[in-house]
Amino acid sequence: MSLNATSKQPNGLTLDLRSLDSLKATSGKDPKAGIKETARQLEGLFMQELVKSMRSTTMNSGMLDNSATEMGTNMLDTQLANQMTGLPGGLSDLITRQLERQLGIASKDSKGNPLKGLGDLSTSRLQDDPANTTRSTADAAYVDNKNLSASERFVRKHKEAAKAAEAATGIPATNILGQAALESGWGKHEIRMKDGSPSHNLFGIKATSDWKGKVAEVTTTEYIGGVARKVTAKFRAYDSYADAFTDHARLLSQSPRYSQTVAQADTASGFARGLQKAGYATDPAYADKLTKVINTTLRLQKTVT
Repeated sequence: MSLNATSKQPNGLTLDLRSLDSLKATSGKDPKAGIKETARQLEGLFMQELVKSMRSTTMNSGMLDNSATEMGTNMLDTQLANQMTGLPGGLSDLITRQLERQLGIASKDSKGNPLKGLGDLSTSRLQDDPANTTRSTADAAYVDNKNLSASERFVRKHKEAAKAAEAATGIPATNILGQAALESGWGKHEIRMKDGSPSHNLFGIKATSDWKGKVAEVTTTEYIGGVARKVTAKFRAYDSYADAFTDHARLLSQSPRYSQTVAQADTASGFARGLQKAGYATDPAYADKLTKVINTTLRLQKTVT
């Protein structure tokens, strides 16, 4: 069976010599018509193979099968494939547009805009709907974030706030981010309010008598005389993580207690020793722990964007 180049619907789905000659003749007289017919035949072949594949996976040969039933099945498959071929907006339309683009014969819509081919199908839908673009970007970020470790996600989440704190204090963002990571266990052990909501306090800053903001009261570990003890303490609470970084920057830059810390902040070990000497934490190994975490943060910042 051959395809009639002038018909609306193909009469068959095989490419014999007559159909090829017909395509050549049509292409010479009307390139666009030739491309359209070629696309229709390609779609027809694809549909026939699709139907054949579907039948082979859903039906098994039996004892009653013979050459006659096989011929009937093939004819039915061809008819089904014909019915699925050449539908508006189907595969042949996409193939037509792609071939026209490759041959420099661009199709245009009613407004004069170029129609999209196979290569532009996914992006064209996103461009037509800004909401899709936003959703696609968010989905990509979610998948990317899901593949990161907890420490990598922490760095990505708070790096901008740390940069803002660096601008306010002169302390490298890596040092500030490293301290937040140590105090909160990379965000896993953040201080929480009584109702379980986050306090956003990543730095373990206590709520002293001069603090007028919200307070989170929790049980924590303090070293008294070198011995670890569980005590109940009040900590500052914030409306956001950005507020926590801002308050931490204010504490280090404006309090005389931490003036030497800021002065020695050009190195991780200097910053860590300055904090421990100023009494930021009671853990005797605080400086060593903080130095290690800052170095880890520095490495992560180079790989996480």
